[in-house]
Formats: sequence, C-alpha cells, structure tokens
Amino acid sequence: VVRMYNTLLGTEGFRKGMDLYFERHDGGAVTCDDFRQAMADANNTELTQFERWYSQSGTPVLKIRGAYDADAGEYTLACEQSCPPTPGQESKEPFLLPVKMGLIGRDGKELPLKLKGSEESVDGSLVLRMTEKEQSFVFTGVPEEPVPSLLRGFSCPVRLDAGLSQEQLLFLLANDTDDFVRWEAMQTINRELMLSLLPKQLAGEALEMDQALVGALRSVLTDETADPAFLSLLLALPGESEISDLVEAADPEAIHEVHEFVSKGLAAALEEELKAKFEQTAAPAGEKYSPDPASKARRSLHNRCLMYLAKLKRDDTTALCVKCYKEATNMTDKIAALVGVAGIDGPEKKELLADFYEEWKDDPLVVNKWLSLQASSNVPGNVENMKALLEHPAYDITNPNKNYALLGGFCSSSVNFHAKDGSGYKFLADMVLKLDKLNAQVAARMVSAFTRWKKYEPVRQALMKAEISRIMAEEGLTANTYEIVSKSLE
Repeated sequence: VVRMYNTLLGTEGFRKGMDLYFERHDGGAVTCDDFRQAMADANNTELTQFERWYSQSGTPVLKIRGAYDADAGEYTLACEQSCPPTPGQESKEPFLLPVKMGLIGRDGKELPLKLKGSEESVDGSLVLRMTEKEQSFVFTGVPEEPVPSLLRGFSCPVRLDAGLSQEQLLFLLANDTDDFVRWEAMQTINRELMLSLLPKQLAGEALEMDQALVGALRSVLTDETADPAFLSLLLALPGESEISDLVEAADPEAIHEVHEFVSKGLAAALEEELKAKFEQTAAPAGEKYSPDPASKARRSLHNRCLMYLAKLKRDDTTALCVKCYKEATNMTDKIAALVGVAGIDGPEKKELLADFYEEWKDDPLVVNKWLSLQASSNVPGNVENMKALLEHPAYDITNPNKNYALLGGFCSSSVNFHAKDGSGYKFLADMVLKLDKLNAQVAARMVSAFTRWKKYEPVRQALMKAEISRIMAEEGLTANTYEIVSKSLE
C-alpha cells in the first residue's frame, strides 16, 4: 500500500512526503493517517480517499475493457472497480487506484499517450488516477488499435480482469517492456487454461495441452537474453489454491489433476529445452556458494527446470534428482532435489528423506522443513505416513512450530487433506481436539483450515461440516477454538 504513494506522487513527491513526515513525527507515536497527511501536504494534493485502503477489508477487483474508434483515432479504457463483501462490511466505497499503463502498437513499440482534454502527450507509461466506481479514460491521436499494457509495476494491489484474448496476452508476453505485465500475461494464460480444463476433468473427458502456451514458453526458454530470475518466475504455474479461489464448489482433487496435467504436459513438450537450460544454469565445478543476485537467479532457474523434469517420473529423471541431491553444496539445491523426489512414490524418496533427517536432525528449523515437506505430499495415502510421523522423534506435540510444520503442511495437500473418504479431515479434527487440551492458540490456528468449508463441492462440504460439528460438540472445548468453529457454521 505504501508503494502506491510513490506511484501516485512520483519519486520526488514521495521523497518530499517522507521528509515532511520525519520532520513532523520523528521519535513520536504516529498513525497511518499521519503518514497519509504528510504525503498530501508535501505535494499539495488530496489523498483522503486513500484512507479506505486501511479501513476497508478485501481485495478490490478491477475490470477494464478497451474499445478503439478508428474514425476518431480514439482509444477508450472503461474501468470498473468492486470489492466483495466481507464480515461486517457488506458494501465498500471506491478505492483510490493508481493504474500505471501504456499502449503498444502492432509493431511492438509504445504509442504516445494523450488523454482527451489534455495538451500533454506522454511517451511510455502514464498513471491513471481512478477514484470512482466506474470511470473511463479516452486517449486521442491513436493511429491504430493498440494492446493495453495495464497495472505496470503492479501499481495497485487488485485482481485485474483485463478481458484480453490469448493472442493479446501472448503479444504482451513477447513485446511488453514491463516485466510485471509480461508475468501477469503468462499467469493469465495458465489460469485460463486450467479453468477451461477443469469442467472436462470433472466430466471424465480427455484433456488436451494448449500448444500456443507450449510455443510461448519454448520461446522464452530459448531466449539467451532473458534474465534467469525473471525466466524462473515465468515458468512458475499458478498454485492450486489460486485456481480453487476462482471457481464455485471447488473439487480439490480435480484441480490437482488439472494442475498436474499442465505441469507434466509442459515438461514432456519442453523436455529438451528444459534439459538444455538446466545444464546451462548448473554451477561451475568447484564454485563456492554465493548469495549474490546473479547466483541466486541461476539457482532459481536451475531448480525450476529440475522440478519440471521431476514431473516426468521416469527412472532417468528420478536419478537426476537423486544425483542433484547428493552433489548439492547448499540447502537451496538440496531441498529442491528432495522436493522433486518426495513427489514420487518410490524407494528413492524413503532413502533421501532418511538421509536428510540424519544429516540435519540437530537443527530444529531444518527438521521443521523436513516435516512440512512430507506432510504436504500429494502422493495418495499420506494420512498413514502422518500418523507415523506423530511418533517420530522429530515431532513434539507440545511444540507449536512442530505442529505448524506438520499439520499446516498437511492442510496444503489437495489429495490427502481433501481425500474423498474424509480421512484427512478426520485426522486434522482428531489433532485439533488433542491440541485444544494442550495449547488452545495452536488448536485455534489449526482448526482454521476447516473455516472455508462452504467453498468446496457438496460431498466435501458435508464431510468438513461433520468434523467441525464434532469439534464443537467436544466437552470442555476452549473459548478460542469454539469461537472459530461456531462462527464458521453461521
């Protein structure tokens, strides 16, 4: 939120606001309103509406649609903002949204920006100040229909619905100068693919990979000028929880299958390119670990490629993960290789997990990572492994961080926490009841995994609701835990 001041006021204006803020309040107790007022006074502007970022909960949704009038040479951006109801706030007033944007012509170059009624023409980016629920911005002197580049630099924390076609998104990916817009274009393509495949998965129909997506990723993988850190981010798929948030009556297992289909499909189609980039980003022999940005970027891309190759679950790709684990000289590489193997139900998984624990058993923070890694596994039948881990020396039910690692990790598993037979829900409910007698705060935090039960499809809704009701009926339940479960049933 603070960065939006810089977007609205510019670097110099933000600095002026900071100077006035410290002049007025250095060493004193202050509020967010004091900071906002200093920014407004230093720049002789009105920022009262900005207070809503602090007083209204929820993430705004920004819908933008573009329309081109060739005869008038005008391009209009029609913007509409909304914010879903939240407890205690059924309706929300419009936020002040700084929308940094640009227009790109068919040759991939930026078009000059001139708002209707303004004498000034801007090259590159312009920050639109949206203050109303619905607001339109008209650009004049536009010689051709452009592709809008929206929310540059993630100029405001909203959920953007730009209504762009896949062709336009691929154009932005290839031509935009703003890395956030390029990343968001790739994320949108991935999200829309998964959302389109989900009904087919639920209906038992065959799934097909999007070849346009494959081609786009092949282009960025083979681009030798691409920044490794940015390329690693481009290759990252939207998480399953993100897809779940976008659908009604979510089926976690179906979403997981679609997510796996896309990741495996990309791995298979781009295997040669992934292997080439994996080799290219390998650390030179004898190189010492360094936390500098270039080395971190190289490791990030190297391990991203390894994660994709591990999805193929062949003997050679599993052997590659084992090799990387054994040759790793730092925790980043070691964990990445272990994650790759942990997703495969085979002897290598058991061997490396045992080896890792033996090496790091005296470091509690690393052991917590080891517990979480196993708990979050989507290999079917992991509930039994969870029960075994409860008896492992690494776990201590009286230690809050051990519970957050083990139980928190388990709740992130689409396959096992959300198992169709309800075994995952029963396991967590049993643990919440045990923890409630030992540490009410930990129990209350763990039971929160049940509070979104209405988000899921009817069968899982019923299973989760039954466990919530069982917890609430427990005699002697602490006030913290009771409050959370009772409110979730309202």
